[in-house]
Formats: sequence, C-alpha cells, structure tokens
Amino acid sequence: MNVILLGPPGAGKGTQAEKLVETYGLVQLSTGEMLRDEVRLGSEMGKRAKEIMDAGKLLPDDLVISMISGRIDQADGNGIILDGFPRTKAQAEALDKMLEERNLKLEHVIQLDVAEDAVVERISGRYSCAECGSGYHDSLIKPEVEGICDNCGSKKFSRRSDDNQDTVRSRLAAYREQTAPILPYYAADGRLIVVDGMENVEKVFESVRAVIDGV
Repeated sequence: MNVILLGPPGAGKGTQAEKLVETYGLVQLSTGEMLRDEVRLGSEMGKRAKEIMDAGKLLPDDLVISMISGRIDQADGNGIILDGFPRTKAQAEALDKMLEERNLKLEHVIQLDVAEDAVVERISGRYSCAECGSGYHDSLIKPEVEGICDNCGSKKFSRRSDDNQDTVRSRLAAYREQTAPILPYYAADGRLIVVDGMENVEKVFESVRAVIDGV
C-alpha cells in the first residue's frame, strides 16, 4: 500500500505519517527529514537546500525527484507513505511514472485541510529537545515541567531557523502557487480524499484510517 499525505506546511502530515507507520508498517519517506539530514551532514545538496528552505521557497523538481527515486528503491515493508512529496504537478507526474516502472500503485492520496492562520500558529510556536528530538509547542504541547524534556530530561531546546511567521507566510504562498494546483491532478481520477485537519491528532487519524480501510 502506497499513500500520499498532502497539505500546507504545518498541516500535521508528519504526525499522521508516523501513526500510519506504526499502524500499517509503512516506510515513511519524508523529504523534509532527508533534506535536514543533508544539512546536518554539510553536503553540497544540504547547503543548497538550506539556503532555499530558509528563504521559504520550494526545492527544484529535479533535485527532489532524484532523491525520492533512490529512497523508493531502498524502501521495504508493507509500502511507503510520502510526506512532503509531491509538491508540484511535475513531481506528481514523475511519481506516477516511478511507481509504474516498479509495478507499484498509488492507493491513497489524502489532503489534510487546515486554515492558514492555524498553520502559522502551529509552526511558529514549535520547538524540540536538542538531545532526543521530542517535539513541543509554546501553547499546544508544553513539557510537563517547564524547561525540561519529558522524554530524556534535557534542558536544551532548539527551534528551526525557518519556523518564524514571515517564513511560514512565504512557504504558504509558495504552497498556494506551486503545490495546491496538484490537487485537481489527483481529483481528476478520483484518487484525492479531503480530511479535516483542524481536529485534534487522534480524530484526524481516525478520519485518515477510515479512508485507508474503506470505512
């Protein structure tokens, strides 16, 4: 089973992807995580990607398509879940071609529908433990003890440089311009299903599972 989660930055795609991995044994392919790995490694791709992401822009199709193609070949398990890809019509068409060449099928395309103001609040308020990576939010998910990670007890936290309101607004504008137009591409043949992403995490997941299980 192969699944795509679509929606603007901050819609909750990563969180829902993690739950799908746990429930269905899928392999999560997150372009964001792949690129952040490259940034941490200081590779040429990472340096180039950091400049583009910090400016709130989308990466070139050829770079992302090449990266995803290699990861699909490495994936095993019960299928894949794509988080953050495709983001343009060219990427969507390339994905269909990649899967067809491998005799694979894209079973579900799920759009998480959220309001832009909610996205700005979600992203600009999030931070994580610098030691174990556990995620928190200024108002939505706070540590049980202020300043101390619930998971590992660390007092060190960090925020991504692109998690600020100006950059988020720029990323949303890029999404409207470049990514939102792929929705009709998937809707045309009935593959696109829209889920209310404004509910809490568990309710959103119930809706996502209903789509996958055909309930």
